[in-house]
Amino acid sequence: MIKKYMELVKFSHTIFSIPFILIAMVVAADGWFGWKLLFLGILAAVSARNFAMAVNRLVDRDIDAKNPRTQERPSVTGEITESQIKLFILANALIFIGVAYLINPLAFKLSIPILIVLGGYSYFKRFSEFAHLVLGVSLGLAPIAGAIAITASIPCWSVFLALGVMFWVAGFDILYSLQDMEFDKEEGLHSIPALVGEKGAIFISSMFHVFSVVFWALFAAYANLGFFGWLAVVLGGVMLYYEQKLVRRDFKNIPKAFFDVNGYLGIAFLILIILDKVS
Repeated sequence: MIKKYMELVKFSHTIFSIPFILIAMVVAADGWFGWKLLFLGILAAVSARNFAMAVNRLVDRDIDAKNPRTQERPSVTGEITESQIKLFILANALIFIGVAYLINPLAFKLSIPILIVLGGYSYFKRFSEFAHLVLGVSLGLAPIAGAIAITASIPCWSVFLALGVMFWVAGFDILYSLQDMEFDKEEGLHSIPALVGEKGAIFISSMFHVFSVVFWALFAAYANLGFFGWLAVVLGGVMLYYEQKLVRRDFKNIPKAFFDVNGYLGIAFLILIILDKVS
């Protein structure tokens, strides 16, 4: 059953958000911030993402049942029932709020508004192409949450880091949505590919990724990072260029671009930021 829940929320995709909450924590603490906050930060990231993905699966069951790409999801096949999904959502929401309470008062005050944003994404594609950016905002909250955990404030550099994450996620989500472009058109769902077609979607995705690098550069500047910090920005740009190139070459490369390249990007970025703070 645990395996089915991990499949339900695509647990492996947590790799997209955890590195950036840790990056913010490392920068805010100017180094190591302690085992307690490490545990709480990871638990917050995991529970928040579990909550968001479970809400998405619950809301999208009717859509997923029609889409050949998603018909085998546990939420569609009935391997995990509606009541079980709702209980899972509630459990993760309570864990997230509880963790926020243990971190500091500001984190606790913002916990419910954050959950509202995370849950709201699931409804956007039914009426707006801005769904890609809303997903970006959802993951972009991670570095801001990381900074709050350490400083109980929202420093300027954390906003730039978050904006970089937002455009990074929105950019690769547009590429991922190319797989469902025709389905979205048929079902009246809103996405950038369905609105502007393949070439237009790839162009917008590439512009979003340019914005990512620009905001990550501003993050490096305002956080006064050194050589390794700037190397993280450059490497991030190179990896996003490679991602765009993979998709332009063949849409069959979309899963590789989505899972592999983006997963490695976050890990590499985190490692370089850690090196920047210990060197």
